Amino acid sequence: MTMVFGRTTAFHSFERGEGKLHRAVVTLCFALFFLLLPALAARAEMNIQEVKSKKGITAWLVEDHSIPLIAIRFVFDGGSAQDPAGKEGLVNLMTGLFDEGAGDLDSDAFQLKLDDAGAEMSFEASRDGTYGSMRMLSDQKDEAFGLLKLAVNSPRFDQAPIDRIRAQVLSGILANERDPNTVAQQRWLRAIYGEHPYSRSDQGTKDSLATITTDDIKAFHKADFARNGLHVAVVGDIDAATLSGKLDEVFGDLPQNQTLAPVADVTPKLGQQLEVNYNLPQTSLQLAWPGVKRSDPDFFATVLMNQILGGSTFTSRLFSEVREKRGLAYGVSSDLIDNEHSHALLVTTATRSDRAAETLSIVRQVVKDMAENGPTEEELAAIKKYMIGAYAISNLDSSSSIAATLVELQVDDLGIDYMKRRGALINAVTLADVKAAARKLLSVDPAVMVIGPPLVQVAGAHKG
Repeated sequence: MTMVFGRTTAFHSFERGEGKLHRAVVTLCFALFFLLLPALAARAEMNIQEVKSKKGITAWLVEDHSIPLIAIRFVFDGGSAQDPAGKEGLVNLMTGLFDEGAGDLDSDAFQLKLDDAGAEMSFEASRDGTYGSMRMLSDQKDEAFGLLKLAVNSPRFDQAPIDRIRAQVLSGILANERDPNTVAQQRWLRAIYGEHPYSRSDQGTKDSLATITTDDIKAFHKADFARNGLHVAVVGDIDAATLSGKLDEVFGDLPQNQTLAPVADVTPKLGQQLEVNYNLPQTSLQLAWPGVKRSDPDFFATVLMNQILGGSTFTSRLFSEVREKRGLAYGVSSDLIDNEHSHALLVTTATRSDRAAETLSIVRQVVKDMAENGPTEEELAAIKKYMIGAYAISNLDSSSSIAATLVELQVDDLGIDYMKRRGALINAVTLADVKAAARKLLSVDPAVMVIGPPLVQVAGAHKG
C-alpha cells in the first residue's frame, strides 16, 4: 500500500538502514535475538519501566538479559512538514547525514568506529517526526552510546557528504518523474491537501534540493533536537540505572525547548475524482474517506469497522467481494491513516484496466453497505479476537519492533499501561458503536483517484 497520507494505522497503529568477520558475528547475534525475543514479546505481562534520568530525560525500558543486545528507538517531534517553503526535502536530507561524520570524526572515521563498536544506527523522517534508532552489543554499549551522542549532539554536516546524499536523493527524484504512480501520488496529495505541508514530497524537488544549504540543515537540527519534543524507548540487556546515565550522556546536553514552525490541522478535500491517464494494462484505484483521531472516543469502533471492511487481508468484505467472488484484483485493502494534523480512511486496489470501472463500482457498493448496515455480530466477535491475538505477533516480535511500538505509544500519549488495557478497550466496543462509526465516516462522498486509461473507455464493457 502506498503511503500517500502518512503513518498507517497497522497493528500498533491500530491505534498510528569494514570489519567483515566482526559484522558477521554481530549479524548472527541479531538473528538469534530475533528468534528468541518473541518469547519475551508473547508474555502476558511485559514489564515496561519508566526511567527518568537526572537531567529529566524519560524513556520506557523493557529489560531482557537473555541475549547481549540493546535496541534504542527515539523520535523528536517535527518531521518533513517542517520543511520551509522552497526548501522541501530538507529534513529528509538531514536524516541521511548523521552517520556521515560527527564531532572530530569525519564520515569514514565515524563509520569505521560504528562498525568496530558492533552497532547499527539509522535516522529517518516522517511527516511529523524525526526518528533515530540504534542496535548494539551490550558489552560495547559505552562505545555505541558514545557514537550516538556524537551523532545527536555534534553532527558535522560536511559539504562533501551533503553533496553526495543530495545526489542520491536527486537520482531518486529523477527516476520518480518517469514513474506514473509516483507522479499520480503527487497530484493526489495536492488535490487532497491543497497548499498544506502534507501535500509536498518528503524528498523535495530538483529545484528545492538545490537551494538547501549547510546552514539550513544546521538550523533545523538546532530547532528540532531538543528535550521537550523527545520520546525514547529501549529494549534489551541494560538495567534502569545504567540506562539513566546513558540517557543523560546522549540527550542531556540538548536544548530544553524546540523552536518548530506551527503546522495547521487540515481536512482532506473529499468528494472529487482525479483521473491520471496513462496507457497502462493495470489501473490503480485509490479512495479516501474521513478518518478519526487517535484520541477520539470512537477510535476503537472505527478500527474494528475498518478491519472488517478491508483491514484484515484475507477475511475482509472488500477482499471477499473484489478478489474471491469476482477475481477483479490480486489484493484490496483499507487502512486508517494517522497523521498529527490530518486523518483518513484509504482504500487501495489495482485491477485490469478494462475492468477498472466495474471494480470501482464494487468497492463503492461494499463501502455503502457498511455505512448503511454495519457489520454483523459474528464479524465483530471474530475481528475482536483477531485484533487482540495478533497484536503481539505484529508489534512485539523483535527488540526493534517493541522499541518502535513503545515510542509510538508515547507519541500518542496512551500511557505506559496501554498494552494491559488494550484488550478490554476492544472488548468494550459494541455493535451499535461500530455501526455508528461506519455511518459517520463512510456516508460521505469520497475522494477517488484512478491511474490508468480513462474510465469512460471501459465503463460500459462490464455492466452488471
